[in-house]
Order: sequence, then structure tokens, then C-alpha cells
Amino acid sequence: MSYVHPEFLISAEDLAEQISDPSLRVFDTSVVLHHSDGGYRSEPGHADYLKHHIAGAGFINLSENWSDTTSVYSNTLPAIDALCTAIGNDGIGNNNPVVLYSSSHLMWATRAWWLLRYAGHSNVRVLNGNFNAWLSAGLPTKSGEEIYPPTVFTASPRPELFVDTDEVVQGMQDKICTINALPSAVYEGTGDFYYGRKGHIPGSRSLPFAEVLRDEFFLPSGELQQLLNARRMLSASRTLIYCGGGIAATLDGFACMLLGQQNVGVYDGSMSEWAADPARPLTVGSEA
Repeated sequence: MSYVHPEFLISAEDLAEQISDPSLRVFDTSVVLHHSDGGYRSEPGHADYLKHHIAGAGFINLSENWSDTTSVYSNTLPAIDALCTAIGNDGIGNNNPVVLYSSSHLMWATRAWWLLRYAGHSNVRVLNGNFNAWLSAGLPTKSGEEIYPPTVFTASPRPELFVDTDEVVQGMQDKICTINALPSAVYEGTGDFYYGRKGHIPGSRSLPFAEVLRDEFFLPSGELQQLLNARRMLSASRTLIYCGGGIAATLDGFACMLLGQQNVGVYDGSMSEWAADPARPLTVGSEA
């Protein structure tokens, strides 16, 4: 079987054939994470981009320009007008096809994909295999800065792609399919790393984000379908996904959309926000 929406991905070879298209916008979306108390501290991966990137690619500063930097949480969804201004400033118009990759983890590319979809852009693809696929194919790279001319991006918001704490609480009561995308030890509360308090949102199941990938490529469709179906992610009327701060969750969400589950919401605050309130319950261990 094939993906229901193979157009959400692009191979390095296909990108190389299309990269001379003057309307195409290709971006490195990298962010570097550093451990800090109760979570991570992030910084833009701009320095690595300047060293080498796909020839012709620009850089999206996700953690600053595409985030609400006034929030107490990192990489928070900005107001739609601010997001659309940032999208336009990076040279993305409504009619520009976009390809996204990262020289760090692929989850930053899916986060940018999720934000563009949320803002209303439909022609956006993720480089399957990430920057390493491009390098492995021996395709050209470049150093230094490359910038697309600024333009205007007009919003057609899809608010259902993000959920807040209230919807997660309602989802607990209604037994909505809710997925934790963090590593199993963080989900179960058995490891040394956790977001303020150990455990996971009661009723949520575990699908660590790393399991939807193999060497930075998404699993073949049959394997991916089996993985998601085991957690009811494709058959549920709506699937909610969270992680530590709304980034890794977009990998699981992207996998759902590849296989046709379009009613997916990412909890932007995720465990950083949920665990900050001691009144919100957490479960330690695994769910039945």
C-alpha cells in the first residue's frame, strides 16, 4: 500500500529536479535543544545553516520569528496575524510551493509544516530522510545566507490543528484518543528526565515520536499503519497528540495525516503547560 497523502513528502532526488523552480521555497528549519530544569532550552540552528545547507535554501527561525516569544513556554504558537507576517517575511506567499527540512531533528520540519497548514497553506512538503538524505545523495550544498524576497501571506486558519488545555481536559472526559509522543521512560515517569512532574495525562497512550521514523525516513505505509492502528489513531473520530512542548507531537500528527487521518490536534502547551499546574492529574506507569 502507499500513503494516502504521499504529496506531503518529497524525496531528495525529486527535490533536486524541482529546486530550480523560481516559485519554490526551500527552508532549513533547525532548532538546537539544550537540557534545562523541567524541560529544554532552544536556540535557532542558524549557525549550522550558515556552515552548509541545501543550495538555494533559506532559513526559518522557528523558535523566535515563528513563535510567541512573550510566552513563558518555548516555541509557543503565535497569534495568527503575527505568524502570517513571519511567513510572508520569509518569502512564502500563498501560491509558493514549500519544502521543509532540518539539519537537526526532523521534528522541526514537521512543526513548520504544521504551522503552515494551520495558517492555511496547503502546498507544503517535508523532505523525507531530512538533510542527511540530501547529503547521502551527493547533492549540492552551500554556505552563507540565502534569503527569499519578502511577500504577503494571507491567512485561512485551520484552528482545529491545535488544541488548548480545556480541550485536552474535555478529551479526558470524553475518552478521545490522546497520544503522548515522548519517549517511553518520560511517558511512564520512570526516567530521570521529566517536565516539572513525572507521568502523563491520564488516559493517554504512548507512541514515542522516534518510532514513526527509520533513519529519518517515515516508516513504509504498511508498517506505519499498523503502528498507528494499534493505538486507534487512524480510526478515532479525533486524535489529540502532545509531547513536551508541541514539537515532537507534530511528527506523530504528520504520520496520521500521511495515512488519511485529518482530524488531528496538537496540544501546543503539552507537558510543559500541563505539569506546571499541580491541580492537573498525572499518571505514572503505562495505560492498560
